[in-house]
Amino acid sequence: MHEMGIVIHLAKTLDNLAEENEITKIGSVTLSVGEVSGIVTDLFTDAWNYFTKKHPVLDGSELILEVIPALTYCDGCGNTYETVKYGRNCPHCGSGETWLIQGNECIIKQIEAESLEEKGE
Repeated sequence: MHEMGIVIHLAKTLDNLAEENEITKIGSVTLSVGEVSGIVTDLFTDAWNYFTKKHPVLDGSELILEVIPALTYCDGCGNTYETVKYGRNCPHCGSGETWLIQGNECIIKQIEAESLEEKGE
């Protein structure tokens, strides 16, 4: 289950970000997750809920997952197509000379946070 490893890395990254920017509380984190990233969103959410309790700045924060559709480009005809629906071979020309252009990423898109400054401290 690599979801746990990704959440651990994410939690450490957010802890460091919070420390560097005097953030006292993170209210929500929005992640853009590729459709073919291999991340199982239910497992990822469970791991997130577990680890937020171990990191005071994250405790009670909301995880928002947005799916990035997987798209593949065909070198044979120059078209793009839905990766999950059609797989490796281009539905336009049948070529196997294709490559994934999006859909396997995991990106921190947005963080809603509160800093010491906002609290008036």
